[in-house]
Amino acid sequence: MSARKIAEWHAAGLIDAATRDRLAAYEAEHARPLLLWAVWGIGALAIGLGVVSVVAANWEDIPGLVRLAVHLALIAALLGLLFMREAALAERSPWIVEALVFVTAAMGLTFFGHLGQVYQTSSPIWQPLGLWLALFAPLLLLTGRSWPSALAVIGGAGWTAWEYATYMTGYGAARDPGAAWLIWLGAVVALPAAFALLGGWMRARSARPDFWRRMEQLALAYAVALGSLACALASGGAFEGSGLFAGSTGILSCAVAIALTGIAHYAARPGTSGQMAATIITEAGLAIGMAVGANDSTVPAALLFFVLWAGIAVAALHAHWRGVFQMAVGVIALRLIILSFELAGDLLMNGLGLILAGVMILGVAWGAVRVSKRFAPRAEGEA
Repeated sequence: MSARKIAEWHAAGLIDAATRDRLAAYEAEHARPLLLWAVWGIGALAIGLGVVSVVAANWEDIPGLVRLAVHLALIAALLGLLFMREAALAERSPWIVEALVFVTAAMGLTFFGHLGQVYQTSSPIWQPLGLWLALFAPLLLLTGRSWPSALAVIGGAGWTAWEYATYMTGYGAARDPGAAWLIWLGAVVALPAAFALLGGWMRARSARPDFWRRMEQLALAYAVALGSLACALASGGAFEGSGLFAGSTGILSCAVAIALTGIAHYAARPGTSGQMAATIITEAGLAIGMAVGANDSTVPAALLFFVLWAGIAVAALHAHWRGVFQMAVGVIALRLIILSFELAGDLLMNGLGLILAGVMILGVAWGAVRVSKRFAPRAEGEA
């Protein structure tokens, strides 16, 4: 907040002189020297790039075991620093701990690639990802404090799950692992959404509620992304192909797992916000299951997509999530525009079709803005 803004508020009669002085003193005490930080950042980046360049220039001359030992020693040093000084560093600045945790996890992930390079080994990517997740997810969950750590856990779990599922089904090749395996793989793909339960349960029971809120939000977003993806794939008839999307067994297994996660979330976090999050997760699971029935049908698949996001908008309205509500309205508007192009077909080859599509786009955009302004909640609560 700038001093000019504070002065303008005082001049407009919004705050009195005492409040103005307190605001000015607070801002002066908590001012962030962004230019100085930028200089420090540029200097640190230059040093880091220099070290990387020196190592890269002599990479082949350094014995593999030495490189691995140094890599492992750096990870051990960071872990030791976190173990001994986490509380003191967090008291000074939580972002220091967050940065150390994220860097440690990133170095752990790159270590497996480094190991494969030294020993010239190869394996399905889900195996090193799964091992990394097993070793470093506890560190991220026990010490993480914000988006980077939460995203590393959810992103790593999602990446591992999809790599495992696609590997077991032949990466899209005509390989059928059997109904039992498809049920298992569908549940594995849905597994990252289960972190919503952990996040919802822990955010009222931990000294790091912001981190667990991020975990819950990202897991919810993962479930919604799967539901939206299922509707999009159904519109193109993808469920008649081979691999993970062959037939309905794996899809229905994923749908049931996510729907059950949503139902369990009602107990994990009571209250309006928790109930609306549970409703959205449950809706996503139902949408995935119903997408199988709408396969290769443009309009029914699009209607299912609209129902999913309309449900998200209604839940956001009840929970006072202004940003989520506006995003839902925007997503529905974008899908309407895409649907207009899908249904236009040959009309798009002539001028009339382009005019109709343009009018449709303008109408949807205007309607989306009006709906968002009229119905969006005034204040956004915590998701």
